[in-house]
Amino acid sequence: MFTYFIMYIVAAIAAINQAGKQARSSTVVWTFIGVGLTVIIGLRHHVGGDWNNYMRRFVELQYLSFDEVMSISDPGYQLISYLMNDWVWGIYAVNFLCAIIFVSGLIALLRRQFNPWLGLAVAIPYLIIVVSMGYTRQGVAIGLVMWALSALDRGKFMHYIFFIFLAITFHKSAILMMAFGIFNKGKGKIFKILAIGLAAIGIWTAFVEESSVDLWKNYVEAEMESQGAMIRVLLNFLPSILLLVYRKQWKEHFNDYGLWVMIALASIVSVGLVSFASTAVDRMALYFIPIQIVVFSRLPFLARNKISPKVTTFLIILLYAFVLFVWLNFSANARYWVPYHNILLFDL
Repeated sequence: MFTYFIMYIVAAIAAINQAGKQARSSTVVWTFIGVGLTVIIGLRHHVGGDWNNYMRRFVELQYLSFDEVMSISDPGYQLISYLMNDWVWGIYAVNFLCAIIFVSGLIALLRRQFNPWLGLAVAIPYLIIVVSMGYTRQGVAIGLVMWALSALDRGKFMHYIFFIFLAITFHKSAILMMAFGIFNKGKGKIFKILAIGLAAIGIWTAFVEESSVDLWKNYVEAEMESQGAMIRVLLNFLPSILLLVYRKQWKEHFNDYGLWVMIALASIVSVGLVSFASTAVDRMALYFIPIQIVVFSRLPFLARNKISPKVTTFLIILLYAFVLFVWLNFSANARYWVPYHNILLFDL
């Protein structure tokens, strides 16, 4: 638990120090931060709710041929796992490579923000600690989505498509995010129809990973619930509302309102759907988490005429400190993350 709070405190102090002014992005500093996060995420030992499942599947790969492995869903992740297994590098090598991809995408998005340190503080409690350490495949997919969002912010639409395509190879539900970029940048009815079709596929994939026959049984009759889904969806809901409140200021100073307002509206709709199928909605909402980073890192600037940027920054820091504290101390699944172990310190 000490490791998690140290991560947060460092980011929080840097965020408060940069409050009210646009932070300069130092490549050296962010490289150092990236290496630190990669080591913490990638070299963790027995941390995360699905650790045993990932370990079991990794061991089973030694009995499968390359063709059999690649026929399994999520070929991007399976390819990395197969190569690391074949080279006898172990599950830690898989996690480390996945962490590099996730962290690279995160930093690419952070460095496009007004206060990247505040964005980092916002990302630590759930996106970094829970998602990247607990849901390895989808964590990589989200990292690639963030890389794609960063590319789209630079006007590189084809790069966006490329990164989303890679994300789909790690978790097919990432196809949902292909729709947002195409709908926002594509011109003409054909692109709009294509975007709607891709969104439908993404939503369907989130509901059904195995077989469409099990939809009613798994999500309605069994009332399958993802613990804490409503809380996580609400974490996306708050910045989505704030984006709409400060939409005039956003349009005036940033050129990406169209994309983020679509994600905001999808996040708002998720709140109404979570009681029907919390697991599926929770899975989709993971891709909307970047809206927390983008909105909250810009909020002190957007709201500067009504409230001091330092005060706004401090309130955001308090909110996510509360989220981190509550999750680590009261979440039913926190026992899979606490205590934190790293193979570099395992012998100690």
